[in-house]
Amino acid sequence: MSISATDVRFEDATMWVSLSDGRILGVPLAWFPRLLAARPAALLKYELSSTGIHWEDLDEDISIAGLLSGRGDQTKPASIAAE
Repeated sequence: MSISATDVRFEDATMWVSLSDGRILGVPLAWFPRLLAARPAALLKYELSSTGIHWEDLDEDISIAGLLSGRGDQTKPASIAAE
């Protein structure tokens, strides 16, 4: 059985992700700097897929597998990537 997101909502500095198996994950937005810096209206413009959550306008993709394993943003900041 593949676990997928069924809903996403935001409250203060937390993203709440409802999963197809009934669990609800509370994830700190600090794990995802693009989401943390986004305007509330932009946060609500997401798409769900069988494997994760995508924000086209924010260039952000979050996998459910990553959330379940406790991983935040895996991209390097531009300052580190340039080194």
